[in-house]
Amino acid sequence: MTAHTVTTTAPGAGRTTSTAAPVIAVDERTRVTTERGRVALAVLRIATGFVFLWAFLDKTFGLGFSTPVDRAWINGGTPAQGFLTSPAVTGPLTDFFAGLANPLVDALFMLAMLGVGLAVVLGIGLRVSAVVGAGVMLLMYLAEWPFAANAASTNPLVDYHIVYALALIVVAYLSAGDTFGLGRAWRRLPIVRDQRWLV
Repeated sequence: MTAHTVTTTAPGAGRTTSTAAPVIAVDERTRVTTERGRVALAVLRIATGFVFLWAFLDKTFGLGFSTPVDRAWINGGTPAQGFLTSPAVTGPLTDFFAGLANPLVDALFMLAMLGVGLAVVLGIGLRVSAVVGAGVMLLMYLAEWPFAANAASTNPLVDYHIVYALALIVVAYLSAGDTFGLGRAWRRLPIVRDQRWLV
């Protein structure tokens, strides 16, 4: 933050006074300019990224929280197929999601969890992460079909899938990777300067 001098003339006095007013230097990519605001966004970013990263770790190694060790990916478990063919998938799109259950979708799902998790925690590639992560959350939201009576979700319109998707979009839009992250260094890379969608 810098300061500049504002000169004013007192009415009817003919004399001038000078006061220092703060000026915030705003980068073209910066939309939140207070330190507290940037820190709050960084905390939201890291927490949201860790949700995705934890899902990858738990499903890969069977840490026993949502995935027992015998169903871990490294032990032959099928993280996406297991979900897509489970009773958790309900509603009119059940057959569509069951048709997606294959080893390729397992690999793509796990790659998405790892990629989004690492990128968001590190504060890099937030635009791509927002698109991929929000897309996965929307598909999972539709798979669980929260609009029917007695659905697993307690809110048919805004459940945790939607909140995570919105958090990803917010941290990407507000360049939240700059605080406690590698966002600025990432943007200086030649490939990122040339391909702005990688920001």
